[in-house]
Amino acid sequence: MKRLFFLVTGLVAVFVINAQSLDEIVNKYAAAQKVDQLASISTIKITGKVSQMGQVMPITLYMKNPNKVKAVISFGGQEIIQVFDGEKGYMVNPLMGSSDPVELTGDQLKQVQNNNAFSNELIKYFKNGKLTLEGEENVKGKPAYKLKATPEGMDPVYMLIDKESFYLVKTTTKVNQMGTTLNVETYPSDYVDINGVVMPKKTTTSANGMESGDITFDLIEVNVPIDDSVFKIK
Repeated sequence: MKRLFFLVTGLVAVFVINAQSLDEIVNKYAAAQKVDQLASISTIKITGKVSQMGQVMPITLYMKNPNKVKAVISFGGQEIIQVFDGEKGYMVNPLMGSSDPVELTGDQLKQVQNNNAFSNELIKYFKNGKLTLEGEENVKGKPAYKLKATPEGMDPVYMLIDKESFYLVKTTTKVNQMGTTLNVETYPSDYVDINGVVMPKKTTTSANGMESGDITFDLIEVNVPIDDSVFKIK
């Protein structure tokens, strides 16, 4: 009976240590990302480029606290637009044969909202009890904490936090594309701090182990005037 008591006590102790470790990791991550300072930021505008399949396309991102976000990609003299106006999301893609805005729902809407730097996905998973510590893993030769997020109705997302900087250095998840399941990995790097906004200047993506593209931020502007009309396309 005493042995069973010690065993149960040991299991409880391990659980508490793991919970404390996860809490500490998330707190240090939030400090590194300066999450608490985002409330004092009103807007973020980013100019950069997307490289994919040999094509380089200019991209401009507009974000307005708390939840408005817009992405504009220029390709072949035309603009592909994804926007969330705070209530609904839309896409305009003339490459699909129409310049009329199409309302976004489901995963497509979530993808647009994920572009919003004012909303930190890892912190939201933690607060909602959907984040666990799964051990450690090396990312490009450096040790990182491996966290597992479990979004409702979706495959798990693994987020790796560098043990030294506490920046997010890798994410892994499965994506279904036209009936094919892809193992998608992203590698954020070259972090900068622009007036309290911390973000990677480069993110490289691979699918099933093969590099599929990257996005580079050339200019990050903070607290520049952005009118609400920017986010209205319908």
